[in-house]
Amino acid sequence: MTHVIITGGSSGIGLALASIYAARGARLSLIARSRDVLEQAAQKLVAGHGAQAKHLRIETADVAREEEVEAAISRCIEAFGPCDILVTSAGIVEPAPFEDMQSLAFRRQMETNFSGTVHAVRAVYPEMKRRRTGHIVMISSGAGLLGVYGYSAYCASKFALHGFAQALRSEARRHNIEVSVSFPPDTETPQFERELSLRPPEAATVMGAVRPWTADAVARRIVRGIDRRRFEIYFGMTLFLLGRFAPAVRPLVNWWFDRAIARSGGA
Repeated sequence: MTHVIITGGSSGIGLALASIYAARGARLSLIARSRDVLEQAAQKLVAGHGAQAKHLRIETADVAREEEVEAAISRCIEAFGPCDILVTSAGIVEPAPFEDMQSLAFRRQMETNFSGTVHAVRAVYPEMKRRRTGHIVMISSGAGLLGVYGYSAYCASKFALHGFAQALRSEARRHNIEVSVSFPPDTETPQFERELSLRPPEAATVMGAVRPWTADAVARRIVRGIDRRRFEIYFGMTLFLLGRFAPAVRPLVNWWFDRAIARSGGA
Protein backbone atom coordinates (compact mmCIF):
# COMPACT_ATOMS: atom_id res chain seq x y z
CA MET A 1 0.00 0.00 0.00
CA THR A 2 1.41 3.37 -1.06
CA HIS A 3 2.44 5.71 1.75
CA VAL A 4 1.97 9.38 0.81
CA ILE A 5 3.33 12.13 3.08
CA ILE A 6 2.02 15.65 2.44
CA THR A 7 3.31 18.76 4.19
CA GLY A 8 0.69 21.48 4.23
CA GLY A 9 -1.87 18.70 3.96
CA SER A 10 -4.55 20.26 6.12
CA SER A 11 -6.01 22.61 3.48
CA GLY A 12 -5.80 23.88 -0.07
CA ILE A 13 -3.80 21.96 -2.65
CA GLY A 14 -2.35 19.62 -0.02
CA LEU A 15 -5.78 18.53 1.19
CA ALA A 16 -7.06 18.18 -2.38
CA LEU A 17 -4.12 15.90 -3.17
CA ALA A 18 -4.84 13.91 -0.02
CA SER A 19 -8.44 13.38 -1.13
CA ILE A 20 -7.27 11.88 -4.42
CA TYR A 21 -4.85 9.50 -2.77
CA ALA A 22 -7.43 8.61 -0.11
CA ALA A 23 -9.78 7.48 -2.88
CA ARG A 24 -6.94 5.33 -4.22
CA GLY A 25 -6.58 3.58 -0.87
CA ALA A 26 -3.19 5.01 0.07
CA ARG A 27 -1.86 5.41 3.58
CA LEU A 28 -1.82 9.15 4.21
CA SER A 29 0.35 11.20 6.54
CA LEU A 30 -0.59 14.88 6.75
CA ILE A 31 1.71 17.44 8.35
CA ALA A 32 0.76 21.04 9.17
CA ARG A 33 1.11 23.56 11.99
CA SER A 34 -2.45 23.54 13.36
CA ARG A 35 -3.74 20.43 15.12
CA ASP A 36 -7.32 21.65 14.93
CA VAL A 37 -7.22 22.20 11.17
CA LEU A 38 -5.51 18.83 10.68
CA GLU A 39 -8.25 17.08 12.64
CA GLN A 40 -10.91 18.80 10.54
CA ALA A 41 -9.08 17.71 7.38
CA ALA A 42 -8.92 14.13 8.61
CA GLN A 43 -12.66 14.14 9.29
CA LYS A 44 -13.35 15.40 5.76
CA LEU A 45 -11.18 12.70 4.23
CA VAL A 46 -12.91 9.94 6.18
CA ALA A 47 -16.43 11.27 5.70
CA GLY A 48 -16.23 12.38 2.08
CA HIS A 49 -13.32 10.74 0.31
CA GLY A 50 -13.20 7.15 1.47
CA ALA A 51 -10.17 7.41 3.72
CA GLN A 52 -9.92 4.82 6.48
CA ALA A 53 -9.02 6.25 9.86
CA LYS A 54 -6.47 3.47 10.40
CA HIS A 55 -4.69 4.54 7.22
CA LEU A 56 -4.62 8.24 8.10
CA ARG A 57 -2.12 9.98 10.36
CA ILE A 58 -1.76 13.64 11.28
CA GLU A 59 1.30 15.33 12.74
CA THR A 60 1.89 18.94 13.77
CA ALA A 61 5.13 20.57 12.75
CA ASP A 62 6.44 23.86 11.41
CA VAL A 63 8.36 22.86 8.29
CA ALA A 64 10.65 25.84 8.76
CA ARG A 65 12.03 24.04 11.82
CA GLU A 66 14.12 21.13 10.60
CA GLU A 67 14.00 19.18 13.84
CA GLU A 68 10.20 19.40 13.99
CA VAL A 69 9.50 18.19 10.47
CA GLU A 70 12.16 15.49 10.70
CA ALA A 71 10.60 14.15 13.90
CA ALA A 72 7.07 14.32 12.45
CA ILE A 73 8.06 12.43 9.30
CA SER A 74 9.96 9.88 11.37
CA ARG A 75 6.79 9.14 13.36
CA CYS A 76 4.79 8.81 10.13
CA ILE A 77 7.29 6.34 8.71
CA GLU A 78 7.32 4.37 11.96
CA ALA A 79 3.54 4.07 11.76
CA PHE A 80 3.00 3.42 8.03
CA GLY A 81 6.36 2.33 6.67
CA PRO A 82 8.73 4.09 4.24
CA CYS A 83 7.53 7.08 2.27
CA ASP A 84 6.64 6.28 -1.33
CA ILE A 85 5.49 9.78 -2.35
CA LEU A 86 6.46 13.01 -0.58
CA VAL A 87 4.54 16.17 -1.53
CA THR A 88 5.88 19.44 -0.10
CA SER A 89 2.81 21.65 -0.24
CA ALA A 90 3.39 23.73 2.90
CA GLY A 91 3.91 27.37 2.05
CA ILE A 92 3.06 30.95 2.91
CA VAL A 93 2.77 34.17 0.93
CA GLU A 94 2.85 37.71 2.33
CA PRO A 95 2.90 40.15 -0.59
CA ALA A 96 4.19 43.68 -0.17
CA PRO A 97 6.53 46.01 -2.07
CA PHE A 98 10.11 45.12 -1.14
CA GLU A 99 10.83 48.36 0.70
CA ASP A 100 7.70 47.92 2.82
CA MET A 101 8.33 44.27 3.70
CA GLN A 102 9.79 43.56 7.11
CA SER A 103 12.92 41.39 7.15
CA LEU A 104 11.08 38.87 9.30
CA ALA A 105 8.33 38.47 6.68
CA PHE A 106 10.89 38.03 3.90
CA ARG A 107 12.82 35.46 5.91
CA ARG A 108 9.66 33.62 6.98
CA GLN A 109 8.65 33.02 3.36
CA MET A 110 12.12 31.78 2.40
CA GLU A 111 12.34 29.50 5.42
CA THR A 112 8.88 28.02 4.96
CA ASN A 113 8.61 27.76 1.18
CA PHE A 114 12.18 26.83 0.34
CA SER A 115 13.95 25.58 3.46
CA GLY A 116 10.78 23.80 4.61
CA THR A 117 10.84 21.76 1.41
CA VAL A 118 14.53 20.98 1.84
CA HIS A 119 13.92 19.80 5.43
CA ALA A 120 11.13 17.45 4.37
CA VAL A 121 13.14 16.04 1.47
CA ARG A 122 16.13 15.46 3.71
CA ALA A 123 13.92 13.44 6.06
CA VAL A 124 12.90 10.90 3.37
CA TYR A 125 15.73 10.94 0.83
CA PRO A 126 18.22 8.53 2.50
CA GLU A 127 15.60 5.78 2.85
CA MET A 128 14.35 6.33 -0.72
CA LYS A 129 17.94 6.05 -1.88
CA ARG A 130 18.47 2.85 0.09
CA ARG A 131 15.25 1.31 -1.26
CA ARG A 132 15.92 2.66 -4.77
CA THR A 133 12.36 3.89 -5.10
CA GLY A 134 10.27 6.94 -4.26
CA HIS A 135 8.84 10.14 -5.71
CA ILE A 136 9.48 13.64 -4.39
CA VAL A 137 7.00 16.31 -5.50
CA MET A 138 7.69 19.99 -4.83
CA ILE A 139 4.97 22.63 -5.15
CA SER A 140 6.49 25.77 -6.61
CA SER A 141 4.27 28.40 -8.26
CA GLY A 142 3.70 30.35 -11.42
CA ALA A 143 5.58 33.00 -9.42
CA GLY A 144 8.54 30.63 -9.61
CA LEU A 145 8.75 31.33 -13.34
CA LEU A 146 8.24 35.10 -13.48
CA GLY A 147 8.94 37.93 -11.06
CA VAL A 148 5.75 39.66 -9.90
CA TYR A 149 5.39 43.16 -8.40
CA GLY A 150 5.12 42.93 -4.60
CA TYR A 151 6.17 39.28 -4.43
CA SER A 152 9.96 39.55 -4.11
CA ALA A 153 10.24 37.10 -1.20
CA TYR A 154 7.65 34.66 -2.52
CA CYS A 155 9.15 34.65 -6.02
CA ALA A 156 12.64 34.17 -4.60
CA SER A 157 11.53 31.17 -2.56
CA LYS A 158 9.67 29.56 -5.47
CA PHE A 159 12.44 30.21 -8.01
CA ALA A 160 14.84 28.57 -5.54
CA LEU A 161 12.65 25.46 -5.45
CA HIS A 162 13.00 25.05 -9.22
CA GLY A 163 16.78 25.15 -8.99
CA PHE A 164 16.77 22.72 -6.07
CA ALA A 165 14.49 20.35 -7.98
CA GLN A 166 16.70 20.46 -11.07
CA ALA A 167 19.84 19.64 -9.13
CA LEU A 168 18.16 16.96 -7.02
CA ARG A 169 16.66 15.32 -10.10
CA SER A 170 20.16 14.95 -11.54
CA GLU A 171 21.39 13.28 -8.34
CA ALA A 172 18.29 11.20 -7.62
CA ARG A 173 17.79 9.59 -11.02
CA ARG A 174 20.81 7.30 -10.56
CA HIS A 175 19.05 5.93 -7.47
CA ASN A 176 15.74 5.41 -9.29
CA ILE A 177 14.07 8.25 -7.35
CA GLU A 178 11.63 10.46 -9.25
CA VAL A 179 11.53 14.23 -8.70
CA SER A 180 8.73 16.52 -9.86
CA VAL A 181 8.16 20.25 -9.47
CA SER A 182 4.82 21.92 -10.24
CA PHE A 183 3.99 25.55 -10.98
CA PRO A 184 0.35 26.20 -10.01
CA PRO A 185 -1.33 29.50 -10.90
CA ASP A 186 -3.50 31.42 -8.42
CA THR A 187 -5.54 28.75 -6.66
CA GLU A 188 -8.71 29.04 -4.60
CA THR A 189 -7.48 28.18 -1.10
CA PRO A 190 -7.88 29.71 2.38
CA GLN A 191 -4.40 31.19 2.00
CA PHE A 192 -5.34 32.76 -1.35
CA GLU A 193 -8.19 34.63 0.35
CA ARG A 194 -5.76 36.07 2.89
CA GLU A 195 -3.26 36.89 0.16
CA LEU A 196 -5.80 38.94 -1.79
CA SER A 197 -6.30 41.26 1.18
CA LEU A 198 -2.55 42.05 1.14
CA ARG A 199 -1.95 42.08 -2.62
CA PRO A 200 -0.63 45.47 -3.83
CA PRO A 201 -2.90 47.14 -6.40
CA GLU A 202 -0.10 46.97 -8.98
CA ALA A 203 -0.01 43.19 -8.63
CA ALA A 204 -3.79 42.99 -8.69
CA THR A 205 -3.78 44.85 -12.00
CA VAL A 206 -1.86 42.09 -13.76
CA MET A 207 -2.77 39.03 -11.70
CA GLY A 208 -6.44 39.76 -11.23
CA ALA A 209 -7.06 39.36 -14.95
CA VAL A 210 -6.46 35.61 -14.68
CA ARG A 211 -9.18 33.46 -13.16
CA PRO A 212 -7.84 31.28 -10.32
CA TRP A 213 -7.97 27.51 -10.55
CA THR A 214 -9.75 25.37 -7.98
CA ALA A 215 -7.59 23.36 -5.60
CA ASP A 216 -9.19 20.16 -6.91
CA ALA A 217 -8.27 20.99 -10.52
CA VAL A 218 -4.69 21.78 -9.54
CA ALA A 219 -4.45 18.56 -7.53
CA ARG A 220 -5.74 16.46 -10.43
CA ARG A 221 -3.14 17.97 -12.75
CA ILE A 222 -0.36 17.31 -10.24
CA VAL A 223 -1.39 13.69 -9.71
CA ARG A 224 -1.54 13.16 -13.46
CA GLY A 225 2.01 14.51 -13.69
CA ILE A 226 3.13 12.19 -10.88
CA ASP A 227 1.51 9.19 -12.56
CA ARG A 228 3.31 10.05 -15.82
CA ARG A 229 6.59 10.73 -14.01
CA ARG A 230 6.81 14.26 -15.33
CA PHE A 231 9.61 16.39 -13.93
CA GLU A 232 7.88 19.74 -14.57
CA ILE A 233 4.12 20.10 -14.20
CA TYR A 234 2.54 23.20 -15.77
CA PHE A 235 -0.91 24.76 -15.72
CA GLY A 236 -2.11 26.58 -18.81
CA MET A 237 -0.32 27.68 -21.95
CA THR A 238 1.28 30.84 -20.52
CA LEU A 239 3.01 29.02 -17.67
CA PHE A 240 4.02 26.19 -19.99
CA LEU A 241 5.63 28.66 -22.40
CA LEU A 242 7.35 30.49 -19.52
CA GLY A 243 8.71 27.20 -18.23
CA ARG A 244 9.92 25.87 -21.56
CA PHE A 245 10.84 29.06 -23.45
CA ALA A 246 11.51 31.58 -20.69
CA PRO A 247 14.24 33.65 -22.42
CA ALA A 248 11.90 34.32 -25.35
CA VAL A 249 8.59 34.65 -23.49
CA ARG A 250 9.51 36.42 -20.25
CA PRO A 251 10.44 39.78 -21.87
CA LEU A 252 7.03 39.89 -23.56
CA VAL A 253 5.18 39.11 -20.34
CA ASN A 254 7.27 41.66 -18.43
CA TRP A 255 6.47 44.26 -21.09
CA TRP A 256 2.75 43.56 -20.73
CA PHE A 257 2.96 43.69 -16.92
CA ASP A 258 4.92 46.97 -16.95
CA ARG A 259 2.47 48.53 -19.41
CA ALA A 260 -0.57 47.46 -17.37
CA ILE A 261 0.94 48.79 -14.14
CA ALA A 262 1.83 52.13 -15.77
CA ARG A 263 -1.69 52.50 -17.17
CA SER A 264 -3.20 51.79 -13.75
CA GLY A 265 -1.21 54.63 -12.24
CA GLY A 266 1.14 52.37 -10.29
CA ALA A 267 4.84 52.88 -9.77
